[in-house]
Amino acid sequence: MHFELPADDVERARTFYTDTFGWQLDDMPELDYIWVRTVATDDRGQAAEPGAINGGMTARQDPVTGPVITIEVEDIDTALAKVVACGGRVVQERAAVGTMGFTAYIADTEGNTIGLWQNA
Repeated sequence: MHFELPADDVERARTFYTDTFGWQLDDMPELDYIWVRTVATDDRGQAAEPGAINGGMTARQDPVTGPVITIEVEDIDTALAKVVACGGRVVQERAAVGTMGFTAYIADTEGNTIGLWQNA
């Protein structure tokens, strides 16, 4: 699981989160994304502390217009089908993220945008 923070001014947001919380923000220019580390990571890039969560930052644009929690799933296509069967809707279909994995966005039954992630 991870979070995503949208920003109208990514550099301003970078300064805020670095100065306020001491987070480490690393550019991923090939993805137009910033990897946000709130705590140290293990060799897979996952938060090394139990209960901790790391995330990312990106320019504010649909479907990420507010903070999003992203849930790791085994198979995005299966998860998307289940979302629809359970009353949710697909906001953005499965998309490759470089060679790292796949992402998609859904809206739950309450209209909240939730991200899905599948490792490659």
